[in-house]
Amino acid sequence: MQVRKFTRRSLRNLTKDLRCRGHQVSHTTVGKLLREQDYSPKANRKRYASTRHPDRDRQFRYLAQQKRAFLAAGLPVISIDTKKKELIGNFQQRGRRWCQEADAVNTHDFKTDASAQAIPYGLYVLNHNRGYVRVGLSANTAEFAVDTIVSWWQAEGRHAFPHADQLLILADGGGSNGSRPRLWKARLQTGLADRFGLAVTVCHYPTGASHYNPVEHRLFGPISINWAGQPLRSLPLLLACIRGTKTEAGLQVRASLNRKQYKTKIKVSDQEMKSLNLKRHKVCPNWNYTITPREQSRHSR
Repeated sequence: MQVRKFTRRSLRNLTKDLRCRGHQVSHTTVGKLLREQDYSPKANRKRYASTRHPDRDRQFRYLAQQKRAFLAAGLPVISIDTKKKELIGNFQQRGRRWCQEADAVNTHDFKTDASAQAIPYGLYVLNHNRGYVRVGLSANTAEFAVDTIVSWWQAEGRHAFPHADQLLILADGGGSNGSRPRLWKARLQTGLADRFGLAVTVCHYPTGASHYNPVEHRLFGPISINWAGQPLRSLPLLLACIRGTKTEAGLQVRASLNRKQYKTKIKVSDQEMKSLNLKRHKVCPNWNYTITPREQSRHSR
């Protein structure tokens, strides 16, 4: 196998090869000829999952069924996830924006130069095309995730769905709100189900399929576009960029700051897990389950 085969096939390299064969052309002409032959510069396309679970398609069908049923009944359906952590300071932000002069930022993104590290936890309401982002400064834990859902329910959810006694959560298969962490289920029981009298149904996306989660492309995507090329030099600026995110489809986003310090590596005992009022579904029980309140009182709602 020759090294020549792996030489980058740029327009200028192709032009040199053609000139060696007696064709006097410019690189612009080579580009024009290639386009006439339906060639164009293309990047790699992520298409094949390295981990394809045998129940992947079954879970997608069941998840879509649950989503349709809740939406048809007028019950809240939310999609949740954590966005990429952002360093607050004079750091480069990917993308470009219209301005007269480019912002001068730090050469390196050292965490020690940041005034804070923001952890945006997003919640997207499928019923009303609304987004809710809670920006944490501590750690991305299951408790932080549930606190974000609780904050949304108190501020908006219970007013938008005054008669709802059920809630459907669409979540990734891993992370702080994954299908395995015990703390996630324990906090859903005490923080949502018991406190507000809600039957909380959780459906997790299969491993390697998190990009299908609606919060990714309906909330996080527009947010990234809105602050593209804008260095996030302060927390108020970050929150303003999130709140200013809008789409032609009518997306509106609310954002707030969470300064609470969360402990990590909290253990949930077997006894505490047995006390949870958790019922797994027959279809993909590791990915689908419902947590119902242990007390039916709704006085806190």
